[in-house]
Amino acid sequence: MWGTFQQSNLRIEVNASAANIRDSLLQPAQLQKWLWPERLSPGLPEQLHAGLSFTSWLGPIAIQHQVDVAEPNCLRLLLSQGVDGFHEWCWGDGWLQSRLEGVSLLPLNAGQTVALLSLRQFLARQSDS
Repeated sequence: MWGTFQQSNLRIEVNASAANIRDSLLQPAQLQKWLWPERLSPGLPEQLHAGLSFTSWLGPIAIQHQVDVAEPNCLRLLLSQGVDGFHEWCWGDGWLQSRLEGVSLLPLNAGQTVALLSLRQFLARQSDS
């Protein structure tokens, strides 16, 4: 794999319940709404589960995901192709943490920051309605 080893651990406060955060991360239909510009492979089940494999695309770059852990307060994805590493999400009422480690040519920390801010905005819109 070409690239550099990168690691980042970010935690933010969100105006959302643990259940809303969980649904936004584990339900592909919800995930696709805030994960722009990343696209998910079609035909995913209603909920991510351990053992599931899928692909996402960031422009022309494919990233393979293997769901390692999918629990009520934690999601861990093993990544390959465009990123070789893992992405772990943990959450509770009012907070969300993302840990990302991998080798890639992509700027992982910038992408992680954009994703967290996008998710926080998505959750805020949900709580307003």
